[in-house]
Amino acid sequence: MGRDNKYYSKSLHEQAYDRLVAMQSFGESKRKEKKEGSITDKIYSFNTYKTYMKHTNYFIKYVNEHYPEITTLDKCRPIISEWLKFRESQNLSAWTIQTEAKALGKLFSITPEDEDYYHPPQRHRVDVKRSRGPAKRDIHFSEVNNYDLVSFCKCTGLRREEVMHVKAGDLTTKQDLLNEIDYLKSQPMTVSIANRLNVLEDTNHFDAKYYIHVKSGKGGRERYAPIVGEDADKVVERIKSIPASKKIFEYVSKNADIHSYRAEYATKMYKDNAREISEIPYDKVNKGTGNKYQSGVYTCRKDESKKKLDKDAMVKCSKALGHNRPEIVAGSYIRGL
Repeated sequence: MGRDNKYYSKSLHEQAYDRLVAMQSFGESKRKEKKEGSITDKIYSFNTYKTYMKHTNYFIKYVNEHYPEITTLDKCRPIISEWLKFRESQNLSAWTIQTEAKALGKLFSITPEDEDYYHPPQRHRVDVKRSRGPAKRDIHFSEVNNYDLVSFCKCTGLRREEVMHVKAGDLTTKQDLLNEIDYLKSQPMTVSIANRLNVLEDTNHFDAKYYIHVKSGKGGRERYAPIVGEDADKVVERIKSIPASKKIFEYVSKNADIHSYRAEYATKMYKDNAREISEIPYDKVNKGTGNKYQSGVYTCRKDESKKKLDKDAMVKCSKALGHNRPEIVAGSYIRGL
């Protein structure tokens, strides 16, 4: 009986599950396929898949409760706007609404250019609450008792998933990286060697003795995160005491505010590399006004519209964090300047 019965039909949850599973393209290059315009129905990250599945299930539950007569997934599409407006009425953050809109857009192959695409509220940096002050979870986490974890995060800037998977053997030195660069440059150039050199030469932006090799960060990107900060030597010594094949941390508490430690790392990285704004040359001329301006200065927007930052330092900070867009550093990481 069950699935062998000709009268059996899949539930909305099962239909949604099958559709999202069919989109899984873990390990493929999103960047490459984006250039080719073929990424509409693909999900490249397992974490993205989990997030989309979670929010899809919320939507399906709503449909089952309010429209029990609907039994096929495609007939749920007209309810998307109603659902998202309902979610807005629950005072959820703009980030959550954006995520739910993207999840359902992926499920039903709706793009922002489509007429029925739901445009959620805009996200503003000033509204971000995560990791910007005391939180309820903090009472369940002692930074004193977890000193090794906290100091490691503040000195490396790794994401939670990266911290959970990094091994002691991923520690390397600047000299080892320079030696590999010299060796690869002496070899016949191939695509794989060129890609490897791009990753290695990013470390030239930093003045650090030790690095952590992140083999697969967000979006599958590889990088070497410089180990910096007051506790850098202690962090390195602890890693050296662990067998190379072992994880540096077998357990990472879900109550640890990893993002705030990452922000501290980013702020230090920026401060260590930033020039005084007044020292950055006026090296370009505005074609409209004829006035000179500083192309090396980034002007913040919205609630921080008067703040100016050193673009070169932002690029270094962005590379250390594993981002491709320096402006993300200004909006989400650098604090207290």
